Amino acid sequence: MGLLRASTRAIAFLRIAILARLLTPDQFGIYGVGSLILAFLEVITETGVNIVLIQSRKKLVHYLDTAWVVSIFRGILISFLMILVSYPVSLFFGSPASLNVILFLSLVPFLRGFINPMIVSFQKELDFKKEFLLRFSVFSFDATLAILFAFLTKSVLSLAIGLIGSALLEVFLSFYFLKPTPRFKFEKEKIKFIVARGKWLTFAGIFNYLFEEGDDWVVGRIMGTQSLGIYQVAYKVSSLPVYEVGQVFNKVTFPVYNLIKDDKERLKKAFYKVTLTISALVVPFGLILFFFTDPLVRIVLGEKWLSAVPVIKVLSIFGIVRSIASSAHSLYLGVDKQEYSTMVTLVGILGLGLTIVPLVIKFGIVGAGFSALFGTLVSLPLVFYYLAKVFKEK
Repeated sequence: MGLLRASTRAIAFLRIAILARLLTPDQFGIYGVGSLILAFLEVITETGVNIVLIQSRKKLVHYLDTAWVVSIFRGILISFLMILVSYPVSLFFGSPASLNVILFLSLVPFLRGFINPMIVSFQKELDFKKEFLLRFSVFSFDATLAILFAFLTKSVLSLAIGLIGSALLEVFLSFYFLKPTPRFKFEKEKIKFIVARGKWLTFAGIFNYLFEEGDDWVVGRIMGTQSLGIYQVAYKVSSLPVYEVGQVFNKVTFPVYNLIKDDKERLKKAFYKVTLTISALVVPFGLILFFFTDPLVRIVLGEKWLSAVPVIKVLSIFGIVRSIASSAHSLYLGVDKQEYSTMVTLVGILGLGLTIVPLVIKFGIVGAGFSALFGTLVSLPLVFYYLAKVFKEK
């Protein structure tokens, strides 16, 4: 998983560096509008099926057909909703050019809906070598397509084409390499079980989206697509070396915590070790990014992106705090306490929501960074409270 995150983030870094020279900040903002609505609709229709499959003690085959049917219908629903809201969203952001991007991106959830649910077996069975091969192939294909089309056309649609191509490849690989393959079989009781178990994950996903993307909506609405493009790229650059380190551990530790959740002392020691290790890794990364922001932006993105320097400094600190705090979320999932993640994220949203508009109006995109940092800080007391509760209960 470390190799997967490191390699894909390196590709992402290279992808941004190349595309930043081929496309303008405004074009990134136009694509950002489409990606915001795609992510929003994916979140509000989230069934939590993958998490439920990992948590279940039964074999994946038991829920395979049901999970595939749920995934297909969800993909169709998201695609339809994207087409439906494409024009109103483009008007909301004052960006007519984003209309075509949203329509192109509506293909992505439709295609992803057909991915073989057996793909989750890599994580459930801790077979991360195979997950690395699959994810690395898909991610590399996305980056290659996007760069190639951007080089040939200089069009913002090149970003959408990369995502569509990678979705097609993932569907193909999931059926070619993973057996058994699902059948289109509607099983009402199993669907009800998945939806019932996944409801807290749906709420957690919605709240997490609002926390992660709420600042983007405000920046795009108040300051326009060019500022949105700069802010989104700044967010990605600042999160690559910092937040992603924590995500490596969270991806691996969630199924491990689930396996040892009945051993209180082992669970507690594992969590403390993981959190300390994450801290030891992300703090140096974040500080390097904070102190050397200007030369890094000049080298990676180019002169036209220098306005991102102040906000990257703020977001580097945000990334440190968030990475360390996020280690608790994989523990909550591991012990079947999804509702704890939901409540922590809700508090973060309240902190973000109360400060985002006035700070953006006063300080621009830097204010958005401060708002995101504040939202994380105010949620920390609840994180500690739930950690104490988990260890006491177990």
